[in-house]
Amino acid sequence: MNWKKIGSFAIVIILIPITLAIGVVLFKGRKYNIISIAVALLACVPNLLFFEKGKADTRRMVVIAVMVAIASVGRVLFSPVPSFKPVTAIVVVTGIYLGSEAGFFTGALTAVISNMFFGQGPWTPFQMFSWGILGFIAGLPVLQKILKSSVQGKTLASRLPIVVYGAAAGVLYSMLMDVWSTLNMDGTFNLLRYLVLLGTGIPTTVIYIVSNIVFLLIAAKPIGTRIERIKIKYGI
Repeated sequence: MNWKKIGSFAIVIILIPITLAIGVVLFKGRKYNIISIAVALLACVPNLLFFEKGKADTRRMVVIAVMVAIASVGRVLFSPVPSFKPVTAIVVVTGIYLGSEAGFFTGALTAVISNMFFGQGPWTPFQMFSWGILGFIAGLPVLQKILKSSVQGKTLASRLPIVVYGAAAGVLYSMLMDVWSTLNMDGTFNLLRYLVLLGTGIPTTVIYIVSNIVFLLIAAKPIGTRIERIKIKYGI
């Protein structure tokens, strides 16, 4: 692993969580706009580390921007259906086909952009991190290879890995957002309160799981195939 990859991991796993903690502990969630901007800027850095000012890198950024737009519009279009959104699926597909850095960036930017419609608040930075980390994990080399093969699978058995990841992503998103819900009450983390929130949120988590699986099974293959063709055509 080279220093650029190490830097990317450090930003996502260490710096961004520290930024979220600062927002909760020091600012009590009142400066969420500043924290959101900070997270957005940090999300850009991993991609910029690998940006070499070539046509391929520029085109890659355009593709990522399109994925952010698709995820954001998809969230708005499905707004009448509570918690049933295609965002996680689009973010995961981005991670699988364009890498961890692109996956995190897509998740983070989708949260802040789509919240211009749904409403910004102290939850926004946590949504940015939660969706971002789902794309980041999907793009990790070993998992990326397994999921890409699963997306292109022709049988139910061969597509099982992407189904499992979709379900796991629904659970992880709910767990991460309940961290914010717990901290938002009084600025401290109470384990019992957190477990209660997880329990009461099970119906919503189930919807997350179902929506992730549905959208991944429907959209992952055609979108992934299109991204692969673009990568080959433009040398991305």
